[in-house]
Amino acid sequence: MTDQLTMEWTGGAYVDHHFPVPHLHEAVATVRRRAHALLADWGLAADTLEDALLVVSELITNAVLHALPPAVLRLRWSETQECGTLHIAVTDGGPALRGADRAEDPEPDEHGRGLGIVTALSARHGTAPGHGGIVTRWAEMPVG
Repeated sequence: MTDQLTMEWTGGAYVDHHFPVPHLHEAVATVRRRAHALLADWGLAADTLEDALLVVSELITNAVLHALPPAVLRLRWSETQECGTLHIAVTDGGPALRGADRAEDPEPDEHGRGLGIVTALSARHGTAPGHGGIVTRWAEMPVG
């Protein structure tokens, strides 16, 4: 289930979709497939679509492995006269306590590359802390 919000402002318009992310490893593939369908509907070029899905996967994986639930993926397409921008954000419940019951850690060789991938593929990215430990990790990608 997704929630969609379409808004307009004087400089352009944007469409916002929210996807709940179950706190399970399998959620990454499931949410990625749903994001793929939405981004394809938005008409992203194949190379941009694949880059965006990789960023989506990395941000969701980070939330599932290292944060407390609940997590939500937010995809926002905004468009101005100059170009479009894809905003990808995952909000989670904040850092999981070490030793707490949480998703099983991946193999050590497969760990720790997510931020580098997000940095390489996005024009801008960052982290926004919220109230009560809630954290949003986001990335923006220009879409021409």
